Amino acid sequence: MPELIRVGMADYKVGKSPATLISYGLGSCIGVSLYDPQLKVGGLLHIMLPDSKQARASDNPAKFADTGFPLMLKDVLALGAVKSRLVAKLAGGAQMFAFQNATDVMRVGSRNAEAVKKLLQANGIKILAEDTGGTYGRTVSIDLTNGAYKVKTIDKGEKEI
Repeated sequence: MPELIRVGMADYKVGKSPATLISYGLGSCIGVSLYDPQLKVGGLLHIMLPDSKQARASDNPAKFADTGFPLMLKDVLALGAVKSRLVAKLAGGAQMFAFQNATDVMRVGSRNAEAVKKLLQANGIKILAEDTGGTYGRTVSIDLTNGAYKVKTIDKGEKEI
């Protein structure tokens, strides 16, 4: 039976086939995966906030897109992945609560998605698929044997992106 590696909130894990990486309960958070299809290695990062410079000091760099993503990328490359072969998929970034007169600061989900996309683009990593936005939570997993990224929701079922 393949290993199931749990990725907590504000956490990331890397691994290789036949493992599956899974993260539960993404609301406004983003679950971003990196995958090298030739070597069958990858990582999954569960970020909570887009930018460490706009938040109180934290001793957990995986909490933020700008500090967590470089760490996961480094660890995926350390497993032998080649940066030019890496592909990404992402999900989450929901607007979980409705605010009247909401400012951009309150739109954490869309800001998270935007931050991750900018980081991927800056690193030359192609986004193969995404399932972001909406008003519902998600659980995501990536199967490192084939790169299948599954998104489960309570009301909308399960799909592979």
